[in-house]
Amino acid sequence: MPSNTDFPHHTNSPVFPLTSTSNIFTDIRHYFLHRPKIKTLIKFNTVEDRHVYCESIMQRIGIDVDRYRLLNIHRIGIEAPASFLFNELMKWNGDSLCWPNHIAHVNLHDPALEEIQITLFGRAGIPADGKRNFFYPHFPQLFMLKALRIQPLPDQTDTDNARYFLYECSGGYPIGVFSIYVRTSIPERGEHAMSQLFFMVGFNFYGKTSLSKLNFINATWEGIHNRVTSNVVNRFKLLCEWKFEHFKNP
Repeated sequence: MPSNTDFPHHTNSPVFPLTSTSNIFTDIRHYFLHRPKIKTLIKFNTVEDRHVYCESIMQRIGIDVDRYRLLNIHRIGIEAPASFLFNELMKWNGDSLCWPNHIAHVNLHDPALEEIQITLFGRAGIPADGKRNFFYPHFPQLFMLKALRIQPLPDQTDTDNARYFLYECSGGYPIGVFSIYVRTSIPERGEHAMSQLFFMVGFNFYGKTSLSKLNFINATWEGIHNRVTSNVVNRFKLLCEWKFEHFKNP
């Protein structure tokens, strides 16, 4: 996600689409309670629909997600080139206009986004030097993301101009994979914007398929996750389109 400091703070201007959240309560308002303008969740109406998407994910990023009980994919069209979107994602430092960082705090272990720790409400419980301190705040870890592959340029055989991040999820409730994928829109699929952005997560709760079969756990998690993710990608769309327009017309 683009960082707060990467954009001019024209918060009084009607053309600037977003303002940053300042605390946990504004995170809740903007990401949990707010109904996003564009619906982004891809729904699988049949088992066959899900299987088609699993095969597509395998072909594009080489990961088998069919073995995970939970598979959530969000998609949104953005009027900016795929390369522009990926470059904005690469600038993410956790302090983002598009992420509820006061609730799910991002701790970057390196600037290349190879390893990301997400903690609840605050900074990581272990400082950068790896040594615990009695006076250092300890916040629960939600999960760790470790890069399996970061593809900044399309493959030579790729006609869709695709770029993506692929992470292994561990150390928390989701045990599986997470990917952010951008590509040029395909008109034959009814896609009209310049590019398409996908957020995909496939996992089992704590690595156990038995827990992931419990409907009340699934329904609660999906209700929260889908609302937050949809708001994240909607905000990212607004911000990138605003910035790309200013890039073209400074």
